[in-house]
Amino acid sequence: MPNRGRRCAALCTLAGAALFALVKARGRLRTVAVAGDSMLPVLRPGDWLVVRAGAVPAAGDLVVARHPERPGVLIVKRATRRADGGWWLESDNQRARGRRDSWDFGAVPDDLIVGRVVARYWPLSRAGARRIDTRAALGWQAAVALDRPAQRSEQ
Repeated sequence: MPNRGRRCAALCTLAGAALFALVKARGRLRTVAVAGDSMLPVLRPGDWLVVRAGAVPAAGDLVVARHPERPGVLIVKRATRRADGGWWLESDNQRARGRRDSWDFGAVPDDLIVGRVVARYWPLSRAGARRIDTRAALGWQAAVALDRPAQRSEQ
């Protein structure tokens, strides 16, 4: 039976990768690599995220946004509430060294929200190591190799 489970997992991974490639080709999805500890334990450095660009977040969703003080930097945070014409974005790990979120720079305007995180994936070397679903995930996780590297995010 263990071989059957591995074959099923491999087929699910391939199906997920095919679906991902199809939707990404339509320009709605982006990939972002996680850096820093501000979203522990949900996200770890080295995790890669699939982000639906332009998706309207809801409270509790993980989102990717442009840093309000450093426009060239992307941040991954949890949208907690609407405030002052934007989203209040918080780190899950408030004790992370170097953590910066809405407690430091206020609500993030809607035009700086890149999109909502819909899935997480990681390098094949880590694929079987753990299974943690994030809120706002589609419920599938894929370990895929992409033709280009994910864009890197910061805390």
